Amino acid sequence: MIGAMTKSKKSRPAKGREPGHFAIGKDAFVKISAVEGIRMTSAMKKRASNARAKNLSAEKYRQIIVRSYRKD
Repeated sequence: MIGAMTKSKKSRPAKGREPGHFAIGKDAFVKISAVEGIRMTSAMKKRASNARAKNLSAEKYRQIIVRSYRKD
């Protein structure tokens, strides 16, 4: 039958995520940041690339970012 309605599956949060929380991808983050006038520097891009290559957890990646901006 053409145009038959199908049942929609209930959306479940991704494994390891809590309901009510979500993550946006890199491309969406770049677009949102551009609206705010924020641009990724070459150092930021390199840090992100290294984190992806090393398959770092989000927590470990945040620690690296914090260390890079920490004033000693």
